[in-house]
Amino acid sequence: MQADGSLAAALGGYSINLGQFSTAAIARAGQLATGLPLVSFAGKGALAKQVHALVQRLARHGLVEYRLSSPRDEQDLVVIEPQVAEYWPQPAKLGNGDTIVLSRFAYLRRRGNEMVLESPRAGALFRICDPAIAATLAALSRPWKISTLRRHAASLNLNLLGLLLHCQMLIKLTAKDGDGLRENEGDGNLVLWDFHDLVFHTRSTEGRHANPVGGSFTYAGVVPPLPAVRPPWPGKQIDLGKFFTKPASPLAKLLRERHSIRDFDDQHPVTLAELAQFLGTTARVLSEWKIRADFDRGPEVTYSARPYPSAGSAYELELYLAVSNCEGLARGLYHYDAGSHALVAIDVSAAQLQALSMAAEFAMDASGPPQVLITIAARFGRISWKYSSIAYSLILKDVGNLIQTFYLAATEMGLGGCAIGTGNIDLFARMTGLEFHVEGPVGQFALGRGKKPAIPS
Repeated sequence: MQADGSLAAALGGYSINLGQFSTAAIARAGQLATGLPLVSFAGKGALAKQVHALVQRLARHGLVEYRLSSPRDEQDLVVIEPQVAEYWPQPAKLGNGDTIVLSRFAYLRRRGNEMVLESPRAGALFRICDPAIAATLAALSRPWKISTLRRHAASLNLNLLGLLLHCQMLIKLTAKDGDGLRENEGDGNLVLWDFHDLVFHTRSTEGRHANPVGGSFTYAGVVPPLPAVRPPWPGKQIDLGKFFTKPASPLAKLLRERHSIRDFDDQHPVTLAELAQFLGTTARVLSEWKIRADFDRGPEVTYSARPYPSAGSAYELELYLAVSNCEGLARGLYHYDAGSHALVAIDVSAAQLQALSMAAEFAMDASGPPQVLITIAARFGRISWKYSSIAYSLILKDVGNLIQTFYLAATEMGLGGCAIGTGNIDLFARMTGLEFHVEGPVGQFALGRGKKPAIPS
């Protein structure tokens, strides 16, 4: 309870205000500590509506988990842990004639002393408490009709299967889907994704999991930190010092002067002309051509050349600019059309734009938001069409190439820049309307006019 009578949830030094509620609603919500049945606040009465509103506010912040219990002894069968904001359990309907199979992106793994079922497509993970359920899930590696599954699996729980279907852990097959061994699972863009790539994409970014992100120092108490410079190999050394002269070329000077700048001078922001010069120098399409794919009867494929190297000349990366402070350019989100060297405004809410900028500010540990935040997104199918199992690895190498190019261009222009290690793929999807597995963030770069160091008095 807060001094003004409102209710707040506190976690890890942070608090979230949940609003005003009646004494009866707060007393009922107190049962959340041990478990509050959904049916207990599903009615239309004032108390039920208040409790429902409170639980949904908690759920929006991922502060509620859902227990599926045995009706006999109330032992947990499965505990559902939300991984995305606003997850709410909604069992899909299943009938005896339906055929289901596990998604090829679903996986069962050990976490501590528990077994968890996860999928990069799912909004929640399922903590499996009953070994019989794990056995049933294993059987679903091949398609089963519900009526047949009921005869063979005593542990079958239709509510659980409906929840798994809603989370896209299970898929429902139709007659035209055949054996369900691959391909699109209801979304043609998934054909191009290998399992390990989609898992890595969703678990190494923010937005689709509830794991710690960033400098969490998870292993600080387990192993000592490695030294900054690797200890030398044993054996005779060849001293290169006598062959090295002080670099005099402009490139060598840029490489040595390049460094990350996290704080920007908002009294003298970057200008539209400077931004145009920066994008033209680093990312503009220089030429385009067509050539047939190098296999028998391969289709004609278009290619382009740009200032940074890209695997197989795929150039799958796209730039989205969240502009907070740029002279001559309105605040907003823009896509950079590299072919036309132009910016196109994208309609987003002020709250979404602020959330994007604040996340970058937090990630950099900066004193304010970046003047221009460049989100580097990938058109995944552009590169996975050719490279399959190494596609995501190549994308990240391309991101590194582009970020180094950004750094060198910013240094040459007297601007400040900083690479950012995290990005929220779910927020980007909501802002652009693009599915996270079709085109999504793989890197970020803050750009602006750096603050000059304070001169000591």
